[in-house]
Amino acid sequence: MGEIRKEQISQEVFDLYDDYAHNRLDRRDFVQRLSAYAVGGLTVSSLMGFIMPNYQDNIQVAENDPRLKTTFIEYDSPKGGGKIKAQLSKPADAKSKLPGIVVVHENRGLNPHIADVGRRAALAGFVTISPDALTPLGGYPGNDDDGREMQRKLDRNKMLEDFIAAFDTLKNHPDCNGSIGVVGFCFGGWISNMMAVRIPDLKAAVPFYGGQPEEADVAKINAPLLLQYAELDQRVNAGWPAYEEALKKYNKKYTAYIYPGVNHGFHNDTTPRFDKKAAELAWQRTIDFFRKELG
Repeated sequence: MGEIRKEQISQEVFDLYDDYAHNRLDRRDFVQRLSAYAVGGLTVSSLMGFIMPNYQDNIQVAENDPRLKTTFIEYDSPKGGGKIKAQLSKPADAKSKLPGIVVVHENRGLNPHIADVGRRAALAGFVTISPDALTPLGGYPGNDDDGREMQRKLDRNKMLEDFIAAFDTLKNHPDCNGSIGVVGFCFGGWISNMMAVRIPDLKAAVPFYGGQPEEADVAKINAPLLLQYAELDQRVNAGWPAYEEALKKYNKKYTAYIYPGVNHGFHNDTTPRFDKKAAELAWQRTIDFFRKELG
């Protein structure tokens, strides 16, 4: 058959992929359950090819883009993984110090998509740091399956320390003016929420479909929040009502959007969960928010 179209695929397939991507299904179970949807000319292999990330054809800002100065650095994370590798990116024509953004990956390390997001944010006029929390195990291994398995072996609270250390590194970097925000996706959304809890002088946080902090921790948040959720993401959204109640209770500054009819991961343009309209709107809101809050 010809190329698979998104509308041919049932929501259950996207839900299965979500379970697989978040380690609730191993690969064998994922393939076995996916076979139930291999009907009407669809094969398991074609479904797999459709649903899995395609990094090669979906990079928006190349690592060698001449509009940017992009390098890789190592920084110290004494409470986390020790030496952590990160992508550092800024506009090539920057004449002065810039506000900074920490870009936090999903549950599979600094894959090509998140590195690309770090460069996109830099193009908008920021100096960005995109750490790879898998550095203690050798770094992102080149594919997401192995990346997820590696990240499962690490303690998420120690990884949180790695991203807090990235904030400190960026704050002290000669290219940064010390006004710093964070954006993260999925696991990175939880990290973004927790960095808002842990870092009193964080200026802004944008968690995309991220797990929420405990109520007692919400009281510690100083940074304004821009919270981005997907309507079909029942797993993450289940924690939103209590989070919103706590944000109101403690008079925190926040704006929340729930994008209609889209799945968890809708911002990731390397998988069919991507929704172009919602992703572009969410990203523009993100950049506008950072420009407002970081100066």
